[in-house]
Amino acid sequence: MARRALSGLRRYRPPPRCSNRPLVTQNQARGGLLLGFSAYLLWGVLPLYFKAIHAVGPIEIVSHRIVWSLFFLGALATVWKKWSGIRAALATPRLVMTLMLTASLIGVNWLVYIYAVVSGHVLEGSLGYYLNPLVNVLLGVVLLKERLSLFQKLAVGLAAVGVAILAAGAGSALWISLTLAATFASYGYFRKVAPVDALEGLSIETILLCPLALGYLLWVQNTGESGFLRDRTTDILLILGGAITAVPLLLFTAAARRLPYSTLGFLQYVAPSLQFLLAVLVFGEPLTTSHLICFGLIWTALVVFIVEGVRAGRASMQARREEAALSR
Repeated sequence: MARRALSGLRRYRPPPRCSNRPLVTQNQARGGLLLGFSAYLLWGVLPLYFKAIHAVGPIEIVSHRIVWSLFFLGALATVWKKWSGIRAALATPRLVMTLMLTASLIGVNWLVYIYAVVSGHVLEGSLGYYLNPLVNVLLGVVLLKERLSLFQKLAVGLAAVGVAILAAGAGSALWISLTLAATFASYGYFRKVAPVDALEGLSIETILLCPLALGYLLWVQNTGESGFLRDRTTDILLILGGAITAVPLLLFTAAARRLPYSTLGFLQYVAPSLQFLLAVLVFGEPLTTSHLICFGLIWTALVVFIVEGVRAGRASMQARREEAALSR
């Protein structure tokens, strides 16, 4: 399905946009930094929201998140006049197939993460998102046939050793970390190759997931096991799930227009770091020796990964400068 979804995407033409990216001023860069940090801050404290509605089952929470997201995104699409782009995307079968794949991936990611929070495994959830950039590297090797540098190989190796130690010491919930890392990295990859912007793409994904979500909500309501319409506070929190889902993504999209991707790369560690602190300091999850060794190796791997990225970026910039100087 993935190969079929990827082929022929060039036939779709999104609504016209300005091709020249405007120069970013210092004030815009500061604003972008604030927007990006706000997005990752909201993602980082998301466990507090899910803990507040822990009495509701994970599948029901995901279903409410999908349904109320559709209402929220629909309102935004109306205000920002995005419906023409959504209709154009829905009329492109191969693009819809790609978004069906990404919808499935993000749906599984949401479900597993909510399960991790309500079952007391926020540590494993944070580990999954720490692993995400390293899984992105592996996807580049497997899907794009990219070659790793020595330092990238070292970073991946350190992460693999850390995961193996955690699996040997207390690996019963390790599947949470691996599933979160794999689904989110795969989601990012396939969304990257799909020619559709954030609001339009997320709207279509929720449209595709909504029939399943509505069906489950109707079923659980008929069985009398629903957590909805029993407590006003819980009802309000579930309804707010739409905005809580969409707002960080929209903040991130706005930040991406104002910041270099290297800066966004550094910001991505804000969310799992906050989740790690919440797990240990607020939720009182046990931090075992295996956890400490695993996280230590992962953090070391990320430092190696970041340093290598900065080094490669500087080398590339220097090469471009030299090429420009020679062409004069």
